[in-house]
Amino acid sequence: MLNEQLKAELIDRRRDLHRHPEQGFLEMRTASIVATELLRLGFEIRTGLDVMDREAVMGKPSDEETAAHFEWAKENGADPQTVDRFKDGYTGIVADWKTGRPGPVTVFRVDMDALPITESDTDDHVPRREGFRSMNEGSMHACGHDAHTTIGLGLARLVSETAGSLSGTVRIIFQPAEEGTRGARSMTEAGVVDDADFFIATHVGTGVPHGTFLAASNGFLATSKIDVTFNGVASHAGAKPEEGRNALLAAANAAINLHAISRHSDGTTRVNVGEFHAGSGRNVIADRAEMKIETRGQNADVNAFVKEQAERIIHGAADMYGVDVEFRTVGEAIDCKCSDELARTLAEVAAGSDYVDAVVLEDNASAGSEDATYFMERVIRNGGEATYCIAGTDLAAGHHNERFDINEETMFAAVDVLFRTALRLNGRN
Repeated sequence: MLNEQLKAELIDRRRDLHRHPEQGFLEMRTASIVATELLRLGFEIRTGLDVMDREAVMGKPSDEETAAHFEWAKENGADPQTVDRFKDGYTGIVADWKTGRPGPVTVFRVDMDALPITESDTDDHVPRREGFRSMNEGSMHACGHDAHTTIGLGLARLVSETAGSLSGTVRIIFQPAEEGTRGARSMTEAGVVDDADFFIATHVGTGVPHGTFLAASNGFLATSKIDVTFNGVASHAGAKPEEGRNALLAAANAAINLHAISRHSDGTTRVNVGEFHAGSGRNVIADRAEMKIETRGQNADVNAFVKEQAERIIHGAADMYGVDVEFRTVGEAIDCKCSDELARTLAEVAAGSDYVDAVVLEDNASAGSEDATYFMERVIRNGGEATYCIAGTDLAAGHHNERFDINEETMFAAVDVLFRTALRLNGRN
């Protein structure tokens, strides 16, 4: 199904996106390129607040940061035909190919956002050597979402070229802000999968070897991402220490005790303080401290237990030092088990792909967290089927690492398997 021209285009597209990474809700250049290509191919598209519930958006950058990045996007290759759709940072896209013939609604989801990582600049780093290292310093595609976006467009290309062989509707969701588990809930609440019969989310890598296709990854933990701000009272540490209210000590007390939260008998738990910023000078009682933390649990109930304990510890530390505290949830995801029948279908299709050497039906090992679980849970609750598949790849370094890079031939396998799956589920009888 993939000719040499399409393969070359996939690599070029991925490298362009890799060179221009954009973080969550700032994917304006990326989204404009995606939207314009989808329109060129003949898809019906919906964008922005037509596919995102404003009230369910979490962890969105400030208006000032959003406006500044919009100018960056326009100066760095955003498509002028469509970029204005995304200027306010609501960067989700839903693309439908409606055949007009009876058949299922099959939904594929890919994500678009990058990470706040400065990419390696060493001579042996392939993106540096080949000229596609990030030129947006401080942002990097260090998890493969540049490849995911490219895979989605490759799938769209093949759907448009073989539309006469399809029935029903093939839908592709291009999701913003997966990092920090911030984007999927808003799109789910906007109803973009409420009519879905089948839902398939896709990732590359995550420890799966190149040439191997995993049809169902079941190990995602429920999670909450939380920003905490302690507000105290500044004072001279030598002259009037008693007049201060030390936000730094309150935060430090909370950080230590968060890692002492009891485990839960019903499943795996996690907690981590990932960032801690406090104080303004060695002789000043710190009047402000900020922490970024996360909780995880094997299921939503276990995560809720960890989150509740975290809130108690944080408020207790604030009371101990007489400071105020703000507690803001900026991202969340749930757990969800893949549908067995759909996973078997993907496994059968993958086994017939020329780009796949081995197929694994399912893996239940802990696999971090993923907000595609919101889509999956909604589809399954409505009577449909959903799965999360992984196309294995060779990695230069682990995910979220400054030296991250993939074997680009992995994209060929993913596009081929997803398209063949669309033919299997939506092929004309």
